[in-house]
Parts: sequence; C-alpha cells; structure tokens
Amino acid sequence: MASKSFIKFNVNGRDVEVPFDERESLYDTLRNQLDLTSVKKGCEVGECGACSVLINGRCVDTCIYLTKWAEGKSIVTVEGLKDEKGDLTDVQKQFIKEAAVQCGFCTPGFILKAVEIVGDNKPYTRDEIKKLIAGNLCRCTGYMNIVTAIEHAIYNNMKKQGKDYKLADNYKVYLDQGEEAKNKMTDELLLHQEAKDAQVVKEIFNNK
Repeated sequence: MASKSFIKFNVNGRDVEVPFDERESLYDTLRNQLDLTSVKKGCEVGECGACSVLINGRCVDTCIYLTKWAEGKSIVTVEGLKDEKGDLTDVQKQFIKEAAVQCGFCTPGFILKAVEIVGDNKPYTRDEIKKLIAGNLCRCTGYMNIVTAIEHAIYNNMKKQGKDYKLADNYKVYLDQGEEAKNKMTDELLLHQEAKDAQVVKEIFNNK
C-alpha cells in the first residue's frame, strides 16, 4: 500500500495542506479531501472537460493531473468564482442570460474554460471560441448558447477596458433591439434544444 504524503497549495484563495496518495489524481483530492463537488468525473481520460479547474490561470483536466504536480500552485474551482463585489462573475451571468445550461453536469468545466478565454483579453471570433472550447463536451445544449454566452462576456470585458469588439451580426440584434428581441431569440433556441442538433440552432442564428 502506498504511503500518504502531504501537499500544500492554494485553492479558491485559501492556503491548504492535505494528505494524498502519490498515485492520486487532483480530481480525487479536490472532491474527497476538500468537498469541491463542482469538479465532475466524466470520461476519466482528459477528453470531456467536466473535471476542469484553473491552475495558475489555465484550464486543466484534473482526472489526468496528479495531485503531487499541484504543489505550491493556485487552483480555482467554480466554488471560488466571484466578482469584485462578491457576486457572480460576468461569465456566470452570461451563461444564465443565454440559457447556456441544461442538465448542468458540464457547466462548471465550461464556465472555467470561459473564464480562461475571457482572461486572455483577446477579441476571439465565434469560430475561434468554438475551437477553444473543443476540449469540453456537452450532450444537451447544442453549444451555440454557450458560444454566445462566452462571446458576450468577451464583449463586456473588452468594453470595460475601452477596447472595440465586434459581436457576430446575429448577436448584435440583441443589443440593437433590446431585451424583447433577445428573449424572443432565446425562446426559439430553447424550442430547438431537444433536437440535439447544433445545425438547427446555427440556422436560427443565421436567419435561414
């Protein structure tokens, strides 16, 4: 039987020291030792992103990341996300506004990936966002609402910095026509989510 060791790292702004098995994944340590249940077990081979956390600001799949590699590092899970006022971050608010959540199992991983993307302070296009979230899988939403939520979070972040960011034309409609137009398009999207076909949602966005 492998001996237990102790490791120190910072998680959600708090310095911790926890026992761990040398063979233990960070996923197991975060859930079993620290009760951080937003970290989900999905594929267990680093393919789905459900177990993602931020380590020193970058998204990492904890199911294939050994706990011992986290020595002295800064880790953030969804439980530790908050804005300067202690409220939900803008990324979380955009996921709610855009109905980018359905069953919720994959949501923590997507939100942390979105935080990483927004934190890059780059004007990513929708196509670039799709590529950036390719390591996170969702079986419910069709992805388009998630992409839109991230795009809007980037827009708000850029606007705060006084930088220009061009939203996709279909989403610009939301800002030009107000909340009523936004709610109408969101309702249309929700009607099509059960089709489990991203192409259907894409056609709505493109007004085809």
